[in-house]
Amino acid sequence: MNDDTKIAKQVVQDKLESQIKTAEAKLEVLKARAGSAKANLEIKAIAALLPKKQAILQKLQELKNVSTERWEEAKTDLERRMTEFETSVKALESKPKEKKAKAS
Repeated sequence: MNDDTKIAKQVVQDKLESQIKTAEAKLEVLKARAGSAKANLEIKAIAALLPKKQAILQKLQELKNVSTERWEEAKTDLERRMTEFETSVKALESKPKEKKAKAS
């Protein structure tokens, strides 16, 4: 594997790690906000996302160790999972905002 390929792979891995950290931070904010008694559904939705986060972290580790032949396929799979995860987190983020807008 040449240096350009190694650099390109590292850039992708770094980007995905950054996305994971951002989504994790958003989940932590949602957990903190979900502390009220009315937030049971939100807490359950957040809990449902945690296994997905774990699967993404596992796939990231696999990406770091996958063969060159399977790297592109593994990257595409991880990016798809990350997009779905981020969409779920964003949906959770927008629910309280929607409730506040209706209450106004």
